[in-house]
Amino acid sequence: MGFGRVMLGKTANGLYWMCRYLERAETTARLVHTAYRISLTRSNNLQEQWVSVMKTAGMDDLFRAHNGNSVVDNSINWMLRSSRNPSSVLSSVSQARSNARLVRTALTAIVWAAINRAFIDIKQKLSRRVSERNLPEVLELISDRIRSINGAIEGTMLRNEIFNFMRLGTFIERADSTARIIDVRYYVLLPSLNAVGSSLDNVQWDIILRSISAKGGFRMEYGSSAGAREITEFLVLKKTMPRSLNFCVSKLRQNLHYLQTEQAKHTPAFQKAIQIEENYMGFTTEALFKFGLHEYIQKIIASLIDLSSQIEADFRFHN
Repeated sequence: MGFGRVMLGKTANGLYWMCRYLERAETTARLVHTAYRISLTRSNNLQEQWVSVMKTAGMDDLFRAHNGNSVVDNSINWMLRSSRNPSSVLSSVSQARSNARLVRTALTAIVWAAINRAFIDIKQKLSRRVSERNLPEVLELISDRIRSINGAIEGTMLRNEIFNFMRLGTFIERADSTARIIDVRYYVLLPSLNAVGSSLDNVQWDIILRSISAKGGFRMEYGSSAGAREITEFLVLKKTMPRSLNFCVSKLRQNLHYLQTEQAKHTPAFQKAIQIEENYMGFTTEALFKFGLHEYIQKIIASLIDLSSQIEADFRFHN
């Protein structure tokens, strides 16, 4: 019987959520960096730009409940270090380390050391309020520590069931983040979809592409003058783009396939991943817009939530 079926559910759960939280921390830090870059080139409407980025991260409502009117410094600290924000970088890294500690015996010493070091260094760096002046230094440290964890995972973990559960966490979180970023930015994309030859505002273009580290790859693929249709195709359907929905769903299907056993072929989660691929990843760009981009993304998000719940049930995460 494969290890994935005999592994304790709490171990699989810890591996899965460890990587979900690491991916979430990286995404949040990248969004903060995007907002900061925009603030350097545009001095007007800074408050509106930070609110826009927080809305992209799904943090704006909770932020307002705790902070009232948005202020740039408050936005930075809410996204990076607030303990009242469960998706802040510090909260996410702390949760990742807690899960890693629960499954420490399933990790290589190098991976555990990288996670532990990241937690200690990031916590220390975020022990006091972050200003715009020292924000680049803080973001560089966060990025460096998370890259070190990912490098340790890639370079030292065996390609077995442990690794498969880690990848499931990474790609569920990554697909969900990409889908939500597209959906929140839909109101920006929509006008240019209906105007032949139009291009997106540079700020909004940066938010969409920089928020998932896609700007360089996009330019290599489409050039600098492409618009909303090309951006949507790149983020949804492009199979070679490592943060596209198509790429993430294919990785979810592959890793669920690896976790199948002689006794449990074609688990419900594996079947659901196949259904997502078959039902939504075969679209052309034109068919996607005819279907309705917002409606399409909403179905993807709902399918990912359903798939995550099925993974937890199939592998008895809570037993």
